[in-house]
Amino acid sequence: MNKLPSKEEILTWISENPTQTAKRDIAKAFGIKGARRIDLKRIMKELEDEGHLKRRKKTYRDSDRLAPVSVLRVAEPTSDGDVMAEPLEWQGTGAAPAILMITKASDPALGTGDQILARLTQVTGEPYAYEGRLIRRIGTKPTLVLGIYRAGSDGGRIVPIDKGEQKEWTVDAGSVNGAKDGELVEGAYIGPKARMGLPKARIVNRLGDPSAPRAVSLIAIHQHGIPDRFPDAVIAEAEAMKPAGLKGREDLRALPLVTIDPPDARDHDDACYAEADTDPKNKGGHIIWVAIADVAHYVRSGSVLDREARKRGNSSYFPDRVVPMLPDRLSGDLCSLHEGVPRACLAVRMQVSAQGEKLGHSFVRGLMISPASLTYQEVQAAQDGAPNAKCAPLVDDVIAPLYRAYEALRAARAVRQPLELDLPERKIVLTEAGEVASVDYAERLDAHRMIEEFMVLANVCAAEELIARKTAQLFRVHEEPSTEKLDALREVAQASGLVLAKGQVLKTRHLNTLLKQAEGMDEAELINMSTLRSMTQAYYSPENFSHFGLALKAYSHFTSPIRRYADLIVHRALVSSHGWGEDGLTPEDEADLGETAQHISATERRSMLAERDTTDRYLASYLNKRVGEAFEGKVSGIARFGVFVKLDETGADGLVPMRELGREYFNYDAERAVLVGSETRREINLGLRVKVRLSEAAPVTGGIVLELLEIEGRAVDKGRGKPAKPARRAQNRAKIKGDKTKRKIERKRK
Repeated sequence: MNKLPSKEEILTWISENPTQTAKRDIAKAFGIKGARRIDLKRIMKELEDEGHLKRRKKTYRDSDRLAPVSVLRVAEPTSDGDVMAEPLEWQGTGAAPAILMITKASDPALGTGDQILARLTQVTGEPYAYEGRLIRRIGTKPTLVLGIYRAGSDGGRIVPIDKGEQKEWTVDAGSVNGAKDGELVEGAYIGPKARMGLPKARIVNRLGDPSAPRAVSLIAIHQHGIPDRFPDAVIAEAEAMKPAGLKGREDLRALPLVTIDPPDARDHDDACYAEADTDPKNKGGHIIWVAIADVAHYVRSGSVLDREARKRGNSSYFPDRVVPMLPDRLSGDLCSLHEGVPRACLAVRMQVSAQGEKLGHSFVRGLMISPASLTYQEVQAAQDGAPNAKCAPLVDDVIAPLYRAYEALRAARAVRQPLELDLPERKIVLTEAGEVASVDYAERLDAHRMIEEFMVLANVCAAEELIARKTAQLFRVHEEPSTEKLDALREVAQASGLVLAKGQVLKTRHLNTLLKQAEGMDEAELINMSTLRSMTQAYYSPENFSHFGLALKAYSHFTSPIRRYADLIVHRALVSSHGWGEDGLTPEDEADLGETAQHISATERRSMLAERDTTDRYLASYLNKRVGEAFEGKVSGIARFGVFVKLDETGADGLVPMRELGREYFNYDAERAVLVGSETRREINLGLRVKVRLSEAAPVTGGIVLELLEIEGRAVDKGRGKPAKPARRAQNRAKIKGDKTKRKIERKRK
């Protein structure tokens, strides 16, 4: 062939021969030789510039067609359980084509987010464009970065917003996905740009203006990978649900079970009622009912709803929004114990003595109607003699008996002595526009404590019931502190002039004695924080290792199945063990309990981190307008790179970098968690009162940087004199090391 092919002919060839797309293949197909290859190269470049072709090294392909072998990301399964995938790099116009994975029995299980290499076959007449067959799995859960997109001449870069991430990511022009300069974006790793180069990413989500007030929680949600959108199949299954009837249930509609929640509660999953026990053998005793929404009736094991709930593990709560475990049709409607409407529930009837000792309990699957949805503030005001119109008719027969039962449980609590930490909870108050109006400390009323005691007792009953019935369940486990952490707490206590008993089996009452000693002292907050830090993190387990913090031998979560998957498992176990229906714990559930426990423990930690990061960002946003001001605070942490200070006014934690500690060098003593001045031997340790100046508050990252002005009322030397010589610093480090050895010897002698 002597003449050059047209552009249309070249595109047709590439489309029909996707495996022969090198320039030499095209030249051979059209008989182009010698100098004519230069003209072919020109045409290919024009097709590339026009967006018809995408060059990949020395080959070309149709930009609206996927290569026969492509890298894919496994997407959400369909409602029928089909495994779908999407191309990692899509350069064509319009949405990326859907790909159905045709799996073999020998293929490994594929999870959402896995990256795979697959061989593709184009199909027609189907809701998907390609069928894929797995070649190999490249990795699971691709690395994601959340950051600000900065446009460049040929693509751009993503600047991470994570305080601990410094490296930027590059984005090719074809991977920008329409992002604008300055937008908050989510990028997925697709490989290194070049040897020794920065990592390469494609933008998978555009999240809008990072400075928008309500972007704060959105950043945390995406940064921690919390699923915040329900698949269509999950929504459809929830919307199809109908309210449960009385069949197979005990009629509890005559019991005045009231819900008591915060004013801004988004759901009502627990209700309670108390009355005097008429049993002559239990003089002065009480009957306490706790009813919990029957989520197991609606969320059946193995259903689409169940798989999504398990994946989420729990609801996540932020100042401006909630990311629920279940769709609103359930969490805000059918499983919410709204006032005046019949609702399915699992309820426990508990008999307690006048001293608060539990004498017995029984569970029922029932149907209830709550006569009133109340708030903590309303109930407390009614108990204190100032009921509003809603509470007035309930004071004598509902509210007063609740408080009498609570008094009995409080007496039993004093005997049991669970850990009594005094750490006020910060509350971010937002304006209607989503900006921080103030930072307050959450109010703690007897009404709060009363409901907590009822819920704890109900959870104990659930654990004991399933143990007695020899039914598998998930326990809430909190193990005792390690020896190393207790030694660290003991040193903090001794430095504050207090004593933590040693040489005996640690009980929560020993820690409570320490906390009681600290009451009213300047070091009270330090002792409470140090005690909290000495604790191990609670987790879920199919094995019972007790709950140290609550001083309980067996404890399970039963009272919040709307927002915790662990509670749903316990509900199913109760249904199975009592023979209440076919919606209980399945053999598959039991076989997976260990894996489920690990997974939901991890999702719980994920939510805690996201909620903490959101609080940090809101606090930084609140303080951003006050850069340059001085604040009072306490040293809350010591690190090799600086000092953390908790500000009195807001409870925000900021970092004083080493360079802002004054003119002298400070050596880090890790064993005692102190910084020691190289010249003055001054020590900076936990709990010191300080005055600092706010140098920086970055709302996007949540970072707060401070400058140290005073320690315990004494000004910090900011002079520019000659710093200590390295030799002098080495001598001081040697002295610190010698002091450590001396302390170790003294401890051994004791």
